[in-house]
Amino acid sequence: MIEQRVEIKTADGVMTTFEFHPEEDGPYPVVLYLMDAPSIRPALMDMASRLASAGYYVLMPFLYYRNSPYREFGTSDEDMHERRELMQSVTGDNIIPDAEALLAHASQNKMADTDGKIGAVGFCMSGPLVLALAQTMPEKVAAIASIHGAWLVNDKPNAPHKQLDRINAEVYFSWADNDPTATAEELEIMDAALQEAGINYRIDFMTGAEHGFAPAGERYHRACSEQHWERVHALLKRNIG
Repeated sequence: MIEQRVEIKTADGVMTTFEFHPEEDGPYPVVLYLMDAPSIRPALMDMASRLASAGYYVLMPFLYYRNSPYREFGTSDEDMHERRELMQSVTGDNIIPDAEALLAHASQNKMADTDGKIGAVGFCMSGPLVLALAQTMPEKVAAIASIHGAWLVNDKPNAPHKQLDRINAEVYFSWADNDPTATAEELEIMDAALQEAGINYRIDFMTGAEHGFAPAGERYHRACSEQHWERVHALLKRNIG
């Protein structure tokens, strides 16, 4: 397995990104693997590597690069405060040029199949981002997964559940139980919006799993995490693999 750190230039700075792909054969379908609020850390690195080992070229960018040098965040009060501020810099609008820069980088690597469709997987704050990618790049994005995605339903005019009309991708949600950032009531709203938009989708409600259940850590729920892996592998295989 090839795992390396690369620095990708964008209009707003230099985006530290981690690149994963098998050593041989290829080229492999591209998957954008978008970090959660705690940022890139060993648990997410292991997950990106696990996905790549199934036959994908995976890019995981540090999405806070506009306002912070690359770093891992801890759980101190200071880190939590800084992280909350940085989260405001990550939006559905600026993920588009970031994705374009990532794909431009991938096009220079013979192990990446940038001519084909791509997939995107987002965790926590990146759940809305994969929806934005599918909405804005419908001709390119064929499969997206939101894993314990946060703030998917709200009252703003540009709320993710209100911007589904151009999505051609197959969509998967792994919805955490008892999640203040994505409630059961909001699941029902999203479900109705997806049906109305005619989206090919699936929502799994993960009973007993807290927000953040997928990566290793305090909230890890093994059964639900493994279920999300099964769903994501099948989703990508159907659409890009």
